[in-house]
Amino acid sequence: MQVEMAVDDVAQRRRELGGFLRSQRERLDRAAYGLPPAGRGRTTGLRREEVSYLSGVSVTWYTWLEQGRDIHPSRQVLDAVATALRLTDAEHDYVLSLVGLAPRPVVRADAVDTAPPHVQRFLDALDEHPAYALAPDWGIAGWNRAYERLYPGVATTSAADRNLLWLVFTDPSVRSLLDDWDDTSRRFLAEFRAEAGPRLGDLRYRDLVSRLSAASTEFRARWNEHGVGGFQSRDRVFRHPTLGRLVFEHHQLRPSDQTDVQIVVYVADAETRTRFAAPAS
Repeated sequence: MQVEMAVDDVAQRRRELGGFLRSQRERLDRAAYGLPPAGRGRTTGLRREEVSYLSGVSVTWYTWLEQGRDIHPSRQVLDAVATALRLTDAEHDYVLSLVGLAPRPVVRADAVDTAPPHVQRFLDALDEHPAYALAPDWGIAGWNRAYERLYPGVATTSAADRNLLWLVFTDPSVRSLLDDWDDTSRRFLAEFRAEAGPRLGDLRYRDLVSRLSAASTEFRARWNEHGVGGFQSRDRVFRHPTLGRLVFEHHQLRPSDQTDVQIVVYVADAETRTRFAAPAS
């Protein structure tokens, strides 16, 4: 039974791939490709032969793709077809997913220095829960008032140094704020390495690693350990200079329309929320 279900699933995905490619081909503007109208003055839709020519894939192979035949297209073939059909990034990854291929790796991302307005509004709406937004290089791109209350230095640090890794390894106030600095700094570094791997050749990443290696012997030693790890929600304890011991649940979110930005939220327990409710003396 499980084998039959697996076969049916593969067949369904092949049919979906064929239908999707056909619908994308039929909606294309011929003039955008420098092609004249087709039969009866039709201005939309490319012929299979035209997609074959543009992608460098044989007409027979492309036809089989649209027919949902039991074939096994390579990533190279699907990438070429996606380019010829001018698919968006989401559409391209969808095509790859239908044949069981992983999404294309992110090689580089545009710099994000300030959180997009809708992300900042979300941070502000979290109210008593400290939250901040991280750029791909872990620069702190936005934060709410609760986070500034937890760590006032975020507002006074220069933009060049307002990077989570830089602050964790070089700011004494952050070290004293973290109840488990040794564990947290190792976790952060392992998470950063896992996320930044495809981008480590970019200038922003090279400069950050170089600066940290020069500024912190602990960073240099741990970076050379090559630790890699994924994010895990967990309890976080902070030793605040005026509010005392604070306990939060640590969560991470990524906006679906801004996936290069990660939002970190500290959900306060009841006692911590009570302390955050009153202005600091």
